[in-house]
Formats: sequence, structure tokens, C-alpha cells
Amino acid sequence: MTGAPPPPSEPPSDRGARVTGPFSWRQLGLVAGVAAAAALALFVATRPIGTDPASGRVTNLSAATPFLVGSPTVGLAPGDAAPELSVKGPDGSPAPLLDLTGKPVRLADLRGRLVLLNFWATWCPPCQSETPVLRDLDAQYRARGLSIVGIAVQETTPADVAAYAAKYGITYTIGFDGAADVFHAYQVFALPTQVLIGPDGRVRKVINGPLAETDGGTLLEPLLPLASGVPGAPGGPQAPSSSAP
Repeated sequence: MTGAPPPPSEPPSDRGARVTGPFSWRQLGLVAGVAAAAALALFVATRPIGTDPASGRVTNLSAATPFLVGSPTVGLAPGDAAPELSVKGPDGSPAPLLDLTGKPVRLADLRGRLVLLNFWATWCPPCQSETPVLRDLDAQYRARGLSIVGIAVQETTPADVAAYAAKYGITYTIGFDGAADVFHAYQVFALPTQVLIGPDGRVRKVINGPLAETDGGTLLEPLLPLASGVPGAPGGPQAPSSSAP
């Protein structure tokens, strides 16, 4: 008695067919797909932001290329009260934003000054290119009533941000917003984003994108005289006048 005939052999699969060294068509396709997705993500992340046609609140500077980290939203507008800088504490209750040395950073302590909140990150290329501009603006306008407060978003540790600040000579205050609590409270969606807050604690302007050196004269100068508590400002001490002998 003869045994049953062997089952027909299946046609060879092309899944393992090699076309370029050790790689198959399927593997090459996956690599190409990943590369295309990465290119698309880079385009979306670095494309310039335009003005929202419905509200006109989303603004940008010429040649600005902010790093998108969320969907564009209307956010805060001039005249809105600026939210206090708070984060979620260990128990979930509001706690003050802390600077890189562990000290609280409060807008209430900056009343009477023009405040520039700069939402940024050390890993953000346009933020890196903006660093020397902010450093120079701080040196030029601090004595005239400007307070720059950097909001470091989703960084690893305060020590890492402090190392960056030390390397590039940043001396203005930097708050550590590791969980992006302040970022979300201000409805920010791009890095860097600038929020100018007047001496009264209300938003004067929101800019999505890096600042330029020329913005000192065009953006800050018109608002600086509004700051009180600095020589020559309304409501502040007047600079001593010199008289001829």
C-alpha cells in the first residue's frame, strides 16, 4: 500500500526576496515611508504662521519661522488679563512657577514694568537663533522698565536649562515650565512665542515667532514709557536734571 502523496508545495513567498544587499522591497518601502513622514513633520513644524482670518489675533513677523508644537488657536488678545504664572503642584493644586534656582516667578511682582514673556526651549532651533537678540534687548532696556521672563517649556531638568543660560550669557529670569502648564494657560502653540504684558498686567501684544534686533525700536520703545517705577516714566521717579554752573 502506497502512502498518501505529499501535499503540493506552496509557491515561494516574495516576502524575503532580497533586492539591495540584505534589504527586501518591503523593508525599503518602510524606510521610504518613514523618511517621507519625517520630511512632512519637518515642513509642518517649521512653516511660517499666518494671521487667523476669523480673529486676526495670530500674528507673525516677516521671515519668522516658529516651531509649531500644537494646532494654531486664537489664544489671548490685547486687553486680556495675563494669567498668573502658576503650575500644578505635587497634589494637583496651583503652585507658583519657579525659576532655575527654585524661586517663585510672579507677574504680580512685576507690576509697573513692561513684561516680555518668551516661551521657548533649548531644543527649538528658532529659539536658539533668537537667544542673542533677547540677551541684547535685556541689556538695552532693563533699566528702562523692561522685564524679560523666559518660560522654558518641556525641558528635562532646570540644571540643563541653567547650563544653556550660562553658556550663552542669559541673565534675565527663566521659569521652568516642565509640564507646559503655563504654556497651556497662555494657549501657546508655537515656539518661540512672545507675550507683551503692560504695567497694568494686561496683554498688549502676542507674537508667534522670534524677535529681531529692530523690534527693540519698533515693538518695545512705544510701550516702555507706559512702565512706571523707572526714571522718566509716568508715575515713576524723574531722572535728575543737570543745570549749568
